[in-house]
Amino acid sequence: MMNEIILDGPHKDFESMKQFDENGMEYWTARELMMVLGYLTWRRFEDVIRKAKQSCISSRQFPQDHFVDVGKMTKIGHEIVRKLDDYKLDRYACYLIAQNGDSSKKEIAVAQTYFAIQTRRQEIQDSLPAAEKRIKLRDEVKENNKKLFSTARQAGVSNFGLFNDAGYKGLYNMTLREVESKKNVSKGELLDHASSEELGANQFRITQIEAKLKRENIRGDIESQRTHFEVGKKVRKAIRDIGGKMPEDLALEKHIRSVKKEVKALRKSSSVSLNRRLLNSKNVEK
Repeated sequence: MMNEIILDGPHKDFESMKQFDENGMEYWTARELMMVLGYLTWRRFEDVIRKAKQSCISSRQFPQDHFVDVGKMTKIGHEIVRKLDDYKLDRYACYLIAQNGDSSKKEIAVAQTYFAIQTRRQEIQDSLPAAEKRIKLRDEVKENNKKLFSTARQAGVSNFGLFNDAGYKGLYNMTLREVESKKNVSKGELLDHASSEELGANQFRITQIEAKLKRENIRGDIESQRTHFEVGKKVRKAIRDIGGKMPEDLALEKHIRSVKKEVKALRKSSSVSLNRRLLNSKNVEK
């Protein structure tokens, strides 16, 4: 896991100000953020918010998705009522405000680092789950394939090539080599390029044929091949019945070896980079 970044000093102020709405989404209020960023009047801070909104538009995003107007009517005199402007800000909005603030202010420098770190951390956390899911699934498929061939050997299977092809014929409606040719993938690397969806289909096929060989005490090459074909065919039917895309039509993805390297490098570089930036920001605070 990526090393945790421990926040202190002004960074703690940003964390303590953070609130959560009824859906569990984090936010900050502009009025509170204004004080921590060293602005004494709403008029000047509103100018910064205006610039931040323009930056949001320039990034092809809708300001209303990040700057939510939560102003309310407030009584300021015996008969006088006026609107007190305020905004509910998400992390991205806070980041844009910090980037558009007065760079001569120490508080702004600290905020720029804090929200840049936290925004980058969120980007990393959002990008990792899909890759990690695929890595985990590929490892499980590889391990279950080993168990399957061990079980097949005990069932008297001697021609593992034909046994393996039987399962692919059932699931893909073609042999493994035909699938590799159709997808233009190197021999033996189909599952290394398979998406999580395709890996999931194969995982189900592999675990079910392995269990069926044991449960029904199936013996010999012919019967084992027939059973593997039937299991693969039933998995294919299930995919069709739920409106899924046939596995031979699913797109290839980057080789799993490259994905593992990228995830490892991302975790390492992000941890070092974020901690270095935090350290630099602490020097600014002094």
